[in-house]
Amino acid sequence: MLALTVRPGQPQSVKLETVPPPPVSDGAILVRTLSLGVCGTDREIISGEYGAAPAGEERLIIGHESLGRVEEAPAGSGFAPGDLVVGIVRRPDPVPCPACAAGEWDMCRNGRYTERGIKSRNGYGSEQFRVEPEFAVKLDPALGEAGVLMEPTSIVAKAWEQCLRIGHRGAAWQPRTALISGAGPIGLLAAMIGAQGGLDIHVYDRNKDGPKPDLAAGLGVTYHSEFPDLGALSPDIVIECTGAAPVVKQTVAAAAAGVVCLTGVSATGHDITFDIGGFNRAMVLDNRAVFGSVNANRRHYEAAAEALAKADRAWLTRLITRRVPLTRWAEAFERCDGDIKVVVDFESGLDSRSH
Repeated sequence: MLALTVRPGQPQSVKLETVPPPPVSDGAILVRTLSLGVCGTDREIISGEYGAAPAGEERLIIGHESLGRVEEAPAGSGFAPGDLVVGIVRRPDPVPCPACAAGEWDMCRNGRYTERGIKSRNGYGSEQFRVEPEFAVKLDPALGEAGVLMEPTSIVAKAWEQCLRIGHRGAAWQPRTALISGAGPIGLLAAMIGAQGGLDIHVYDRNKDGPKPDLAAGLGVTYHSEFPDLGALSPDIVIECTGAAPVVKQTVAAAAAGVVCLTGVSATGHDITFDIGGFNRAMVLDNRAVFGSVNANRRHYEAAAEALAKADRAWLTRLITRRVPLTRWAEAFERCDGDIKVVVDFESGLDSRSH
């Protein structure tokens, strides 16, 4: 079968190559890949900044935003041929740490977890993959190609869960307004879940035109191309999705929110003046909380599946701004104006197997 692979740590080593079929040790469910979402983590791995191959192997099959259709599944697994599924990314560490032992492997404390397509375990960027039943999630078949949004939706499902848990440390806390910074796929999906929950959602992104303002309007939320006055807006929750250091500073240092969740990963090397005394004073006197969130557990995938099933299918499809046939796979990793979610289409067929 064909797979997208890299040599971790070696920049621009990505290629489409023929590899053996997925081993049964990867899981009892055999899945035919339909689509593969592309995100910043994939580009970091391709750039040699991140990633690790499975033990004893030189190359890693990339891809963690999966969508596929079951071809084989064991009796009693809860899955059957034809089911639309995604594979969960993270696997618990073997020790296990206290979090992994309690089934909270998205909160692993010793760093010995593995991740499909990222860290020490082959991903979903191949014509077929195998997955364990306990790490597969079934989707509403009506979602169709929009099911490839499942993994990024799971990230913000977790972010919302954690925001609400932290906020409800005060019994009288009733969130009404939330600010989402960034209108990429993570930000817009976060806005979607917030809007489904009945909150007054505000989205900040510097783009004044293109698809982002229209997609925000499609959710019925307020779009800002200039960073809003947080004192006037007074959001109860801020979810920061850009990872851009200046925006992180704005949300963390000046937020009037009770809870600020950071989901974007920033590049290192940005020195920004920061009033740590003022920050500490505000945090303590106003009982605020700032925390980071990444990855997702099975319950977050299940919450994401519910949120996607509730969403307008046409709106979800508009998030996918480019579908790149596997024949032109390299184009999927190039940045283009107007991109939101880019997807490699494994169903489009191959004109040549010489890549």
